[in-house]
This record gives sequence, structure tokens and C-alpha cells, in this order.
Amino acid sequence: AAAAPAAAAAPVAPAGGRQESRIKMPRMRQAIARNLKNAQETQATLTTFNEVDMTGLMVFRKEYKDIFEKAHGVKFGLQSLFFKAASNALLQVPSVNATIDGNDIVYRDYVDIGFAASTSRGLVVPVLRNVESLSVLGIEKAFAEMAGHRGG
Repeated sequence: AAAAPAAAAAPVAPAGGRQESRIKMPRMRQAIARNLKNAQETQATLTTFNEVDMTGLMVFRKEYKDIFEKAHGVKFGLQSLFFKAASNALLQVPSVNATIDGNDIVYRDYVDIGFAASTSRGLVVPVLRNVESLSVLGIEKAFAEMAGHRGG
């Protein structure tokens, strides 16, 4: 008998109206996930990165940072631009923004990004929710609020 086609993903609306869809992982994918997780926990790993020419971005920021801060009451940093670019990329490649929950792959139509922040009590990792729906200004205001420096 031929295998039945995979069931369509059923949208799930968690609290806050953020959409998720669940897809049952095939057995082979489950085995691959287990093996990758085991390798991650037991073997040395290498992280690579690519260099990016940020000359244009640095010139742009230098030209507008004072105007931005005066108009909006928050600083114009680089991290907000990285977050916005990352959220756009995560929405374009949904599998990178997905999680594994048991035997399901959970795809999200929203992007939450955690970042390391140094505080007087040590390193913390606050999470900025729904980055995809925020502007660069919105991200900067969220940073200021998380830091306790409420901006305009």
C-alpha cells in the first residue's frame, strides 16, 4: 500500500495571537535530529563567521545618530539594525526559525531574539519579542526600556 500523504500543518494560535504550525517529523528526520543533538553534546564544534564591509552603515549611522536621538529620545545603535536584518532573514527561511518539540517541527510566523546583556548582577539574556513587527526605532525603544532608560 502506498504511504498516506503527510497531513497539512494545523495552525496553532498561542497566547498573544502569534501563529505557529506543527508538522510531524518523519522517522528518518527524528533519527537525524537525535544524532545531531548527541554530536552537539559530545563533540567539539567550530563556529565560523563571515566578515561584512560595514563602511556604508557606519557612515550612515555617524550622519544620523544625533538626529535620531534628538528626534526619538533613544540612541541609534547597530544592534537594532542587526536584529531587523536577522528577523527578515528568519522569516524568509522558516526552517531556521523553527523549533523541535517532541516529534514535531514547530514553524513560527514571528521572531523572538534573545541577546546577552551585562548587568550589575551579571550576564542576563532578555528576549525581544516580535522583532519582525518592530521598526529600527521600535527595537531601539525596546532596548532602552529593557535597560531601564525609557526613551521618548
